[in-house]
Amino acid sequence: MRRLILAFLLLPLLSSQTPEPAFRLQQQMYPRVRSAYARCWPALRRRLVSQHIDPARLEVFIRVFKIEPHLEVWARNQGEGCFALLKSYPLAACSGSLGPKRREGDGQVPEGFYTIDRFNPSSLYHLSLGLDYPNAVDRQLGSAKPGGDIFIHGSNVTIGCLPITDAGIEEVYLLALEARAAGQQSLPVHIFPFALTPEALAARPLSRHAAFWQSLVAGYAYFELHRTLPPILVPEQGDYTLNLPAAGPASKPR
Repeated sequence: MRRLILAFLLLPLLSSQTPEPAFRLQQQMYPRVRSAYARCWPALRRRLVSQHIDPARLEVFIRVFKIEPHLEVWARNQGEGCFALLKSYPLAACSGSLGPKRREGDGQVPEGFYTIDRFNPSSLYHLSLGLDYPNAVDRQLGSAKPGGDIFIHGSNVTIGCLPITDAGIEEVYLLALEARAAGQQSLPVHIFPFALTPEALAARPLSRHAAFWQSLVAGYAYFELHRTLPPILVPEQGDYTLNLPAAGPASKPR
C-alpha cells in the first residue's frame, strides 16, 4: 500500500480541548488588540449568539476565493454539528493570478489547505494572522525556495498576502483569537482559485493548473456537502487526499 505522509488533519480534535484564557490576556497587552475588542467584540458576540454559538466554545474555519475575491469566516460550537457562515469579507487586493504559489517572489497567493500558525498584534499592516505556508505539498511541488510569510492582514496592499482592510482584520483576528482562547488548537484556512464546481473547472480545461486544482476538489466538495472539515492527507507524490473513515462520510447538514 502506498505510504502516506500525514501533513495535517483538518478535523476538530477528538479529545476535549482545553481553554487558553491566558492567550487572550497576553494578546490584550497590545493596544491594537484592546482597541479591536472595544470596537468589534460586542457586535461579534451578538452575531455568534444569534446563530446559537457559545463564544466560550467557539470554533472557526476560514475559506478564501480568489475570483470574486473574498474571505469567509465559518463558526460552530466546538465539535458540534455543521459550520455556519458567520461573515464574508471582500479582499482589498489580490496579487498574482490564478494558480498556486510555487516560488519565492512570484507574487502569487497560495492555494491549498493551511492553518493559522502566528498571531501578530504589531503588524506593519495593523494586525495579521500567519499561515503555515509552505506546507508539505508546497515543498514537494514548488521550487527549492517556495517563499513564506503569507498573512491575512489589514490595509489594502499585498504581494502574495490576503488584505481585508484594518476594519476587516480586527474582526477576523478577534474571532481567531477567541477560538484559540476557547481551546481550538488548529485554525484551518482553505484557499481556492474559485468555487471548484464541475462547471467552473470545465471552463478552464487547458489551464496548466488543472491537475493541481483537481487535487483540491475533494476537500472543497466535502465541506460543501457536509459543512464539516475534510480530513486532509498528503500522499508522498504531493497531491491532497481525503482520509475518509470506513463507515462512510458524515451525514448531510440539515
